[in-house]
Amino acid sequence: MLDEGDDAVAALTSFAQQEQLSAAQVTAVGAFRRAVVGWFDRQTSDYRRITVGQQCEVLSLIGDVALGADGEPALHLHAVLGLADGTTRGGHLLEGEVWPTLEVVVRESPAQLRKTMRPEVGLALIDLDRAER
Repeated sequence: MLDEGDDAVAALTSFAQQEQLSAAQVTAVGAFRRAVVGWFDRQTSDYRRITVGQQCEVLSLIGDVALGADGEPALHLHAVLGLADGTTRGGHLLEGEVWPTLEVVVRESPAQLRKTMRPEVGLALIDLDRAER
């Protein structure tokens, strides 16, 4: 569980590193004081930042942990955030300031997943050919 004021991405990254996670699923619900999600733009191979500068409910947060090219755990998180008027914003979670809580479940897998940079896509993606079981 993350507490008020925690940076969700930094806290989850730190947890994955401390626990030396090499393959895991992440789910969470809760709320943010503010957040930034990203929409991946294939033309620029970068995320368009979508700022949510208000309190929002974390309706869904899902993702995974795999080893990056540097051998360190890398998170890939997507979120759907609910606003006060019932609309939503969603995308790749780039920032999320927890308020008042974020309840996180991490399910570790016995496999070791590795990401490989795919230049044609502009992203590092899980490479099953490099996975260790």
